[in-house]
Amino acid sequence: MPETKITIDKVNRGSIADQLGIEKGDTLLSIDGKRPVDLIDYRFLSAGDELELEVMKESGEIWACDIEKEYDEDLGLSFAEDTFDGIKSCVNKCVFCFVDQMPSDMRDTLYVKDDDYRLSFLHGNFVTLTNLSERDMERILTMRISPLYISVHCTDPGLRQRMLGNKKAGKIMEQLAALAHAGIDMHTQIVLCPGINDGEELDRSIRDLSSLWSQLKSIAVVPVGLTRHRENLHNLREYNSSEAQALIEKVHGYQEEFLRKYESPFVYLGDEFYVTAQHEIPLSERYGEYPQLENGVGLVRVFYDSFEEEKGLLPKALPGSKRVAIVTGESGQYVLKPVVDRLKQIENLYIELVGVSNEFFGGQATVAGLLTGTDIANALKKHVNFDIIMLPSVMCKRDEPVFLDGKTPGDLEKELGTPVRVIDIDEGAKQLIEAIID
Repeated sequence: MPETKITIDKVNRGSIADQLGIEKGDTLLSIDGKRPVDLIDYRFLSAGDELELEVMKESGEIWACDIEKEYDEDLGLSFAEDTFDGIKSCVNKCVFCFVDQMPSDMRDTLYVKDDDYRLSFLHGNFVTLTNLSERDMERILTMRISPLYISVHCTDPGLRQRMLGNKKAGKIMEQLAALAHAGIDMHTQIVLCPGINDGEELDRSIRDLSSLWSQLKSIAVVPVGLTRHRENLHNLREYNSSEAQALIEKVHGYQEEFLRKYESPFVYLGDEFYVTAQHEIPLSERYGEYPQLENGVGLVRVFYDSFEEEKGLLPKALPGSKRVAIVTGESGQYVLKPVVDRLKQIENLYIELVGVSNEFFGGQATVAGLLTGTDIANALKKHVNFDIIMLPSVMCKRDEPVFLDGKTPGDLEKELGTPVRVIDIDEGAKQLIEAIID
């Protein structure tokens, strides 16, 4: 894997690096004569109380900086990339791979198939372990890189090989056992495909994975995501309402068992299953410590509980008329309806819940996170004018306000002539309420 420059992207003001005169744009060459291969390596090498930092300035001048500090004291450096030797690519041919269902002409980063254990540790990305080398596994075990987020999908060796299109995929339980023995905490997911890895196969997977309690902390069962761009791909379909209801009953049964055995629900369902079944969202105790919130497990419950805590801030009336659009995907309408019904009780507030149909990916993609700026703009043009448009942050890239098609909230403002506010869902309903009463 080719080495890339370790470009310094940020220097914290007042930090050790700042005091030394290191600047954004400089290049890290080595720490104590060793070139770190990634952010994990950098943190390990820079933890000591005495070290030598070699940096190349943008001018090409090389600085050798002798540093004395407290053990584990941060140097104050951030980097353009977290992996300095490139990203480990995925060679699987998964029957449900979402990247294979992407249309052309989207952001380049959306076509990257990564299966890098380092991004799993640093950012919670899910990895299959099929692309691990012996050296990678040895490093994980030796450095105790924990926690890891692992896509299991099923534990039957033959079925997993077929689902992932990789002969190495059958070793999953052996790999998980080795990680558990080394004290590595793990969170796992099962992308459920009707007629393939559900039913008895799901039962087997849950039983096998539960044998690794307590190092294996959670199992998230999430629905397969499909688009209309599936030419020459495996024949898959989504779950219908009755199937989702049966699955809810099955998983709730397992939760009862695991709550008795482990005092943890252990296995969780993605929110989409409850929406598909039009089933009541479980209470917070069914989500434990919300171990897989970013995987769409428990987000709705967090939002509801947050709204209950914050709704005391809502006034009986606004001082003047205000027209507000809350935009979501088609499935999000079911989730947001009780909240919007409460907001409609406020005098002088005209509020409309706009469910946007996903024309870009097709009707099977109903979640807000897969909507493009173009589809949002086209849907809003069919409605009356608003004073403000509110969008959930899941519609945008995690670290940048940009939609899947490259449009930005600023582009929508110009196109629609209306202020657009992106609501950070990590803060629950607080920002939504503040934006309404502001």
